[in-house]
Amino acid sequence: MRFGLLGTGPWAESTHAPGLSEHPDAEFTGVWGRRPEAAAALAKRFGTRAYDDVDALLADTDAIAIALPPAVQAPLAARAAAAGCHLLLDKPLATTGEDARRVVEAADRAGVASVVFFTSRFDAETAGWIDAQASVDGWFTARADWLGSVFSSGDSPYAASPWRREKGALWDVGPHALSVLLPVLGDVDRVTAARGPGDTVHLVLRHVSGASSSLALSLTAPPPAAGVAVELRGAAGTVTFPPRGGGSLAAFARAIDALVTSAGTGRPHPCDARFGLAVTELLETAELSLPD
Repeated sequence: MRFGLLGTGPWAESTHAPGLSEHPDAEFTGVWGRRPEAAAALAKRFGTRAYDDVDALLADTDAIAIALPPAVQAPLAARAAAAGCHLLLDKPLATTGEDARRVVEAADRAGVASVVFFTSRFDAETAGWIDAQASVDGWFTARADWLGSVFSSGDSPYAASPWRREKGALWDVGPHALSVLLPVLGDVDRVTAARGPGDTVHLVLRHVSGASSSLALSLTAPPPAAGVAVELRGAAGTVTFPPRGGGSLAAFARAIDALVTSAGTGRPHPCDARFGLAVTELLETAELSLPD
């Protein structure tokens, strides 16, 4: 499958570009970015072509991988779908339900496949754990702590990200936590939110299944306090989230596999744009409920 890449930032450079260039079922056709000089440098590094015109890249590819801020990703994803390109998207899909819905509708109209790259859903170890817990009945409650130190450690390549500074942990790591909890506990019919220190946000979710869950999300945690922990409690006892078994490159390769399979079979992937829309709508509801 011929893949183009939209985006030239740290995530594109460390994961998307090497993932596309190394995957046996992907032909890395070219890259477009909002900064032409960065696109040229990335293309040179990975032996592909830099495009000045995004529509020209879309015309030359079967699928598009996007590593751009969500407000930029959503309209370009809809544009790519309209051009007949399958979509390998990043989380969050968008920062409004309206924009996310446009992507879903464009993909549906064009009949293209979509996959949203929620890292934990494509890491072999954590994805297996999620699938195993989703098959168990009787979960009572869960908690998820997704605490990063992007803005407090001083050495993160994402600390200069304008959209992360504007939208904070709710939109950056919130999708990760929801991508783990929703497949296990099911849809949510009520969410409340409260602010903590820095950009920290606490969410309480009531699931249609009757279970409840709580999330603590931050990009400003002190470095010694940073980390990820998920715990489920129910009739089967207590289980905890395993550490990821591989790096982002291995997970991204599995996301490419998933898109290629979905495009070939016509069967939607569980992490398609429609799931991305559900996550976006939940986060939007949570954001609107936060006190000023």
